[in-house]
Amino acid sequence: MYAVTIQVIVLNGGSSAGKSEIVRHLQAVLSQPWLAFGVDSLIEAMPQSMQESDAGIEFAPDGGVSVGPEFVALQAAWMEGIASMVRAGVRVIIDDVFLGGAATQQRWQRVLDGLDVLWVGVMCDSAIAAERERSRGDRIEGMAVAQAKVVHEGVVYDLRVDTTRTESLDCAKIIADHVRQPGERADGASATP
Repeated sequence: MYAVTIQVIVLNGGSSAGKSEIVRHLQAVLSQPWLAFGVDSLIEAMPQSMQESDAGIEFAPDGGVSVGPEFVALQAAWMEGIASMVRAGVRVIIDDVFLGGAATQQRWQRVLDGLDVLWVGVMCDSAIAAERERSRGDRIEGMAVAQAKVVHEGVVYDLRVDTTRTESLDCAKIIADHVRQPGERADGASATP
């Protein structure tokens, strides 16, 4: 299957669903350079005080996440910045967790209006995601289960991949097949002699 010229790939899925690994593989298999931006990097870029305030982002001991108005304002600016880069000619992969489900997708749709976007749902069985979370050791236990379904509520996708039993590289290849230009093969070469 071939698509129009995709400028943005938005991956949405819960914690430990495998989005970041898919992003790394996508950057390797797509023939053009793509920049990757993830919500985890946004959180890491914020001052520590944002994680200690109701106005910022809070991680509950049970894995729940709540965001306040200061976080939402910074996230909105970050989203606008990414959209501006795309409008300047950069291809971008976004690795996000739609805590607000459809409302988060609508925020992205507003800033990405007029751009060619591929919306990808990254699904994973909550038990598998929870096991990955435990083995990683850098996540609050319970986050994967809490987010596994809620991030997909009301979200409309062009494509869904499931990392429960499918390797991240294979998921990336499936996504890449929806991004390629007519006549372009999976290895980036021309399909015509």
